[in-house]
Amino acid sequence: MAAKIDYNALRAQTMGAGNDEEAVTVNTRALIDKVLARYSGEWTVLRELLQNAADASASKIAIKFETIPSPTVPVPQSTDPSHLLKHTLLHHTLKRLLVTNNGQPFGANDWSRLKRIAEGNPDETKIGAFGVGFYSVFADCEEPFVSSGREAMAFYWKGNSLFTRRLQLPEASSSPDTSFVLDFRNTTSSVPGLLPLSQFLASSLTFVANLRTIELWLDDWKLLELNKVAAPGNDVKIPKNIQTKTGEGLMTITGVVRETAQINAQWMNIVGWKPKMPQSNGFAVNQASTKSAHSNQSLRSFFSRLTAGPSNAVAEKGTREERENQEAISEDLIGESKATVFLHVNTASIRTSVNSAFSQELERATKKPPPKSTNISLLTSSYDETSASSALASGIASKETDIFASVLPSNSGRIFIGFPTHQTTGLNAHVSAPSVIPTVERESIDLNARWVRTWNMELLRAAGTVCRIAWSGEMDAVQANLSRVMLRNNKTKPGAGEIQAVLPEAVHVCNQFTFRESTPSSQVGSLVEEAFWTCNKKAPIDILSSCGILPSQKVRLASEDLSFVEGIPTLPGTFVAQASGFIKRLTDYGIITDITVSDIRDELGSKTLTTQQLSDFLGWVCNKLKRHEIDGVVTRSLFDVAVANDNEEGPTHSSGRILVLADMKYFIKPSRIPSDVPVPPNTMPFKYTKNLEAGQLEGLGWEDLQIVPWIRWLIENVGGQGPLSSEQDLTQSPSFASKILPVISKQWDGLSQSSKATLANLMSSRTVIPTKMGMKRPSEAYFPSVKLFDDLPVVMGLHSVKEKVLVAFGVRKTIELGIIFDRLIGTSINSNSDSVPEARWNHIDLIKYLTSVRNDIPKDDIQRLKNTPTCPSEASNAAKGNSERFVIAKLFEPIEALRALGLPLLQWPGVYRRESEEGRFLTSLGLRAYPTVPELIEIAVAAYDAKNSSLRDRALRYYIDHHHTNGYSSFNMATVRASYLPLDNSDCVVTFDQCFTNERATILGNNILRRDLHSHAQKFAVKADPPISDCIDNLTRKPPVSKRDARDIFAYFAGRLAEINPTHREVLSQANIVPVPSRSSVKSSELSEKLESIRHLAPSVCFLGYGEKYADIFDYVDFGQEANLFLLGCGSKHEPSEAQLAQLVVREPARIFTVFQSPERYLDLLRSLATAWSTIKKDKGLVKEMKKARFLLATKEFPSRQSNVQSKHFSLLDAAEDYDDDVAGVKTYQLASASQIVVVDDVSSYNLFKSSLLAAPLEDALEDFYIALGASPLESLVEDSYRIGSPTTDQKTAAKVQTLIKERTRLFLHDLPNSAIKHDSRWLDKNLTVESVRSLVLRRSLKGHNLSHSAPRSAAVVEDYHKGWVLHFTSDKYDLYEVSQALLSLLLLRPKPGQAMMLETLLGTDLLKLRSRGYNVDRILRQKAAEARVAEESRKAQLQEEQQRIREQELAFRESQARGTSRAQEPITMPGFFPDSPEHKSLTSTGDSVAEDSRSSRPRGLFSEITRRLGIESGTRPTSQDVDPPPPYSQNDSQKASKQVTPPAAVTAPHRLQENLVNAIQASRSHNSNSVVSQPQVNEVKETQTYCDSKPAQNISFVADSSSGFKIYLSNDIADKNKFMAANSSALNEFGSILIECAAAFALSRTSVHIYYDEAGETIAFNANHAIFCNYRYFENLHLPAVQQQKKSDAVVYWFVVLCHELAHNLVADHSAAHSYYVESFVIQYFQRIAGRIQEPYNPASAQPRLVPPIDPVTQRNPTSFLIE
Repeated sequence: MAAKIDYNALRAQTMGAGNDEEAVTVNTRALIDKVLARYSGEWTVLRELLQNAADASASKIAIKFETIPSPTVPVPQSTDPSHLLKHTLLHHTLKRLLVTNNGQPFGANDWSRLKRIAEGNPDETKIGAFGVGFYSVFADCEEPFVSSGREAMAFYWKGNSLFTRRLQLPEASSSPDTSFVLDFRNTTSSVPGLLPLSQFLASSLTFVANLRTIELWLDDWKLLELNKVAAPGNDVKIPKNIQTKTGEGLMTITGVVRETAQINAQWMNIVGWKPKMPQSNGFAVNQASTKSAHSNQSLRSFFSRLTAGPSNAVAEKGTREERENQEAISEDLIGESKATVFLHVNTASIRTSVNSAFSQELERATKKPPPKSTNISLLTSSYDETSASSALASGIASKETDIFASVLPSNSGRIFIGFPTHQTTGLNAHVSAPSVIPTVERESIDLNARWVRTWNMELLRAAGTVCRIAWSGEMDAVQANLSRVMLRNNKTKPGAGEIQAVLPEAVHVCNQFTFRESTPSSQVGSLVEEAFWTCNKKAPIDILSSCGILPSQKVRLASEDLSFVEGIPTLPGTFVAQASGFIKRLTDYGIITDITVSDIRDELGSKTLTTQQLSDFLGWVCNKLKRHEIDGVVTRSLFDVAVANDNEEGPTHSSGRILVLADMKYFIKPSRIPSDVPVPPNTMPFKYTKNLEAGQLEGLGWEDLQIVPWIRWLIENVGGQGPLSSEQDLTQSPSFASKILPVISKQWDGLSQSSKATLANLMSSRTVIPTKMGMKRPSEAYFPSVKLFDDLPVVMGLHSVKEKVLVAFGVRKTIELGIIFDRLIGTSINSNSDSVPEARWNHIDLIKYLTSVRNDIPKDDIQRLKNTPTCPSEASNAAKGNSERFVIAKLFEPIEALRALGLPLLQWPGVYRRESEEGRFLTSLGLRAYPTVPELIEIAVAAYDAKNSSLRDRALRYYIDHHHTNGYSSFNMATVRASYLPLDNSDCVVTFDQCFTNERATILGNNILRRDLHSHAQKFAVKADPPISDCIDNLTRKPPVSKRDARDIFAYFAGRLAEINPTHREVLSQANIVPVPSRSSVKSSELSEKLESIRHLAPSVCFLGYGEKYADIFDYVDFGQEANLFLLGCGSKHEPSEAQLAQLVVREPARIFTVFQSPERYLDLLRSLATAWSTIKKDKGLVKEMKKARFLLATKEFPSRQSNVQSKHFSLLDAAEDYDDDVAGVKTYQLASASQIVVVDDVSSYNLFKSSLLAAPLEDALEDFYIALGASPLESLVEDSYRIGSPTTDQKTAAKVQTLIKERTRLFLHDLPNSAIKHDSRWLDKNLTVESVRSLVLRRSLKGHNLSHSAPRSAAVVEDYHKGWVLHFTSDKYDLYEVSQALLSLLLLRPKPGQAMMLETLLGTDLLKLRSRGYNVDRILRQKAAEARVAEESRKAQLQEEQQRIREQELAFRESQARGTSRAQEPITMPGFFPDSPEHKSLTSTGDSVAEDSRSSRPRGLFSEITRRLGIESGTRPTSQDVDPPPPYSQNDSQKASKQVTPPAAVTAPHRLQENLVNAIQASRSHNSNSVVSQPQVNEVKETQTYCDSKPAQNISFVADSSSGFKIYLSNDIADKNKFMAANSSALNEFGSILIECAAAFALSRTSVHIYYDEAGETIAFNANHAIFCNYRYFENLHLPAVQQQKKSDAVVYWFVVLCHELAHNLVADHSAAHSYYVESFVIQYFQRIAGRIQEPYNPASAQPRLVPPIDPVTQRNPTSFLIE
């Protein structure tokens, strides 16, 4: 991009230049033509002239067309004016247009503006704005002429420039009128269409304020006269809710005046005449409208013939009528017709309010300021006046000629800006807005320009508000008409008739204000409509409804027939259908909604429904529920307010029941309850529900009236307590009871048991059964089958009632017990008399009778019989006849087992059988078969108190024997708190929880159940052992005091280990329950245990066994195998855990060290902690304590005499002299924290500073342990600094030392694990440099101790910023041990002293001695050499085979030469031989041009373009001078060269070519540098002057060796090379395997092929000094996915061709014809081999012997090895 330019300064410089000014010229004719091009509307010229007349306040305007006769059609000789007028219309052409108005004559400013384009009228009250309207006359007129008052102006052209001339008219020629004389440019234009022109003039007269009359003349015929008359206007009241200010506040409506105007039209009939053959017209639109009408009519006629039906007949009728009218008009063309149209015009006064900035912008756009006030008029036609307009039309052409077609808006009105525009309003009303700013052509409203758009939009919004005000006025008029109709019909409220009378007028108003899409701009109509609907603050709009004119919020849209709520104001159906567009707007905007449930609810709450309305209402609700349009909540809300009068005569009648729907709960189903019976008041009468389905009624929330609530209501309202009469009293009327009871009987089987029970309960206590003795209760009535007595009340009249129903109610089939007792037994059951009556029956007879009728005995009698003492016991004295009677439930069956327990038995003669009828009946009455468990316990307790042990034992035995048969097992014996169980060896009895069955429990003082009851202990809820929690409490409260007690108690608890839960274990583990002898007591086994001093410990701190290792510091116990098992369960262990050891040694390190009395034992303890460190470190709290505690054992050595170490500086010689004395120094052991101890990782440094250091033991495990706790390695505390002398001049020794290191470090690292190796020997080869120096001094300082030491050294490794790691050694004498020490820091992660000595041995011993000492030197050093040798020998063998084939080919070629002497003079060609090979010497040329042509040619062989298409480039290559260049390659070049041929050249032998190829392969070599850096190079190839040989730059560095033996180079632009290698190592190996296959085809050493990667560039491969580099990026993108799927053929072929290309560069450097020739030669020669390899199964390992052992796929190098040469 160009530099930034200061255009302001540049413009100022231009304006300040002294060059001449030049005015901008205008082509006036072109300008006018372009302006006129925008005037595409009809009658443009007349519209503009009418506008000028309006601006001049003219009241009359005359338009006259002057014609000239036709030169071809003669004038008719007839004197009939009609014929002359017809001839003029059809055959004359236009000559002139004369427009005259009586407005104000032109003033000086008017004449001045008339000749200036684009200088409009500055008066804001005028219509003209742009100053270009007058120039529309140039569309048809070349030189217009204007006369006004006493002046005139003529326009004329000079070339393309327009000029004017003015003239002061003489008094005789002057006139007060203004005339425009327009001579037509083309005199062939026919007369325009009269009817469209007349309609245009009529519409133009509509809104022009001062214009009252328009006349239209054709020559001397007055064709049309229009006169406008306006009545005085009336002010329209603006509704309060109307917002008079527009949206943006620019305009406010201050008032609205409503006036009625009429336009009278009188015209000749010829205006409506349609010639049969219309002619073309050149004026404006000519007869286009007429022609279009005829065309449309003809098309309709054509298609109407294809269509059958009523519509076709209507169309034919219309056509026939039109034809008849046209015939009538043609007979009287000069006749006159008249018509009048009445208009409603609502004119609003608008006050504008704009700021100065807006006013300025608007004035700039329109050349006049915005008006302070303006008007907007709305033209509509009322229904009455439209009818009047139609009635006032007269004349034969009045129907056919609709002069006012465009005056009265039909489908859509137009926007008038003084005159109509093409813009429609979207509703059936014209809108006049003189202040609206149109586009230049005045046909549309400008809604594009910014400020103009805002102004026009506000005017349109104001127009919408005026429409809303006009709507209110129209509705007021409709309301007034409705009031007059109501007054005439003597109605106070409007009915259907009154609404129908005003309905057409309301429909007319609605259709008039129905908005549609406006054209051409839909935004105009949208703005007007938006203001119409939104100007009302509260949104409602007055609308006609069934109740008159009401606000819309009170009116609803009736979507269905709702006769039961006729009081809701709704839109009449006819009104909705005929004014559908307006109604749709009301519904879409939510102004009117459908009748809602709330409306219905309000209406229902305000009236009482009639019977018919109630039926309709119920049907409507059910249908709504069925369609899911309402739900139950809505239904209940409606029923809450609905009330109906159950009277057929109407709701005003006083009689009839009021039905409150909210109280209704039931409906009647006649199949269950007859419809003629009385029902509860909350039941809907059947006459309202008979037409509804049961499911619909249930949806109302009502239920089917069931028998139970119906009978309950009948029962509750007996005895005159309710609305029921005596005839409907169920307890008094036998007939009514006989009607109701069969209904119950019919439904009885379908009732539920609870319903049956309820009915029985309701009926049993009331006299509802008719008997021969009157109405009786069911319990007092008997079935007819009971005939024991004659005076019983027997049921009668209930033959259809089922027997089971009467039985359920309580009607008796048996005699009542009281009667039986009174009449048969002869004694009252309640008698307390001492007299003994003579009884006819005893208790045996009574039982037998009752057994015989047991199925008919009522339940109450059965219960009474159970509760009455009726039977004596065996113990009663029956002989005296006054035996005591008992309730049967208190007696037991008379059997021997119960008799032995002393229980009261039933007196029964003979043998009692429980299975007999009497026995089963007695059992049902409660006769007991066995005693309960509490009764047996009570017998046992009473027997123990009475010292009757036999009775107690019988009771216990009975319980045991009948435990299961009598169901005693279900009784919870644990609830028995009585003492009844006997103890073993004791006469006492206890409760179940005070004795146990396990005899070992006595050790804790517990009771034991008597032995013979042990097997039945569970039956008595006696447990084997006391609860474990009680035992634990007992143990913790009274622990054993001796080893013997402990053995027994712990053995008992061992048997109950399964009962001990984790909570118990936690308590026991911490409880002091284990007796342990005191440490001070004598432990001799001969002494008695009583002499021991006992202390109690918790099991968690005790250990089992004898503790051979830690018995001195922990307590060990042994109570036997069983007892020890319990202690193990309580937390004891055989040996302490490492965590326990750690906790103890952290708490008491000094005590433990003292107890051990040996540092070695303490070290053993620390070793165990070190071994378990992985577990201990999980306890973060313990680790934190261990780091702080002084529990680690460290050594500190002090020399036996004063050492030189105490000084700040001492020499190495002094240290050496004192070494023997130091060895004999003092070594002390101390307990210290980890932070105070150092780990000796540098022995030499330690020997220097050991008297000031606490050293960790020299063991790997302990050192790691110490470091983990915070000990510091000594190396981190010692700072080394070297003073290195200058390098020696002779570095041969350094080279030897480096070779020695390279060789012996392999041996040293061979047996070491990979985890201990820091860098391997390969890394050392690449990154270590050996340098010989003159001197080397090492200074060591100990941090924090102010101690330092300086001494000369013979070797040291130092990292250099530029050279990497450098081993410096003194050349005169160096110590291999120091060399080893220096190397170990690079080789190992944590070197050890012995490893330095081992490396020293390897460095100082020759290989033979090392082999004699057991080092596998041959296997280690010769393994890789053997592999390399095998690979090299294989490659050489392949080359020898290749050379042998070349020699054989040479011999065969020579023999063929000797045999063919006759053919020696002719060129010899071989199949597949290239005639232009380098060995085929081209014929010499005499001129340089031939040679140049040969070089410029490009090869066109099979592979001539393959390498160039692949994008293969080369790096630095040998020049092509070493190889004979090839001859011209193309046949054309060969022909050029042959023209100068003398003798034919000798044929080049094929073996020569093969020999060159082999030499090129052998010339390949490995790249020995760690980097490849080259600059981009472009060479011009001489063969083609337009061809340049480009060689891209390379900047790569060596990174790693692949497992295949290829070196890998990466671009130096890659930031993280290690990350790249880790991500792509597998793919690099895949690439290497492909290259192995390709190299094997050439017998090419893989060391000469290299892999590289760059992030960008077009180079696939390059040749750098005979070293080939292949780009991995291309392999990754092109072949990696296929190779990973074992599809390798494409990749092998591709990279084979790449190698062919790069091998050719060993012969030719540039991409010339020679290079292309050799590439093709390589492909042809070796492709067979690669094809054979592709067909064989792929095996990378068999391709060629490996040169590098497969240790790692890719051995990465340290980033410091990235050296760039």
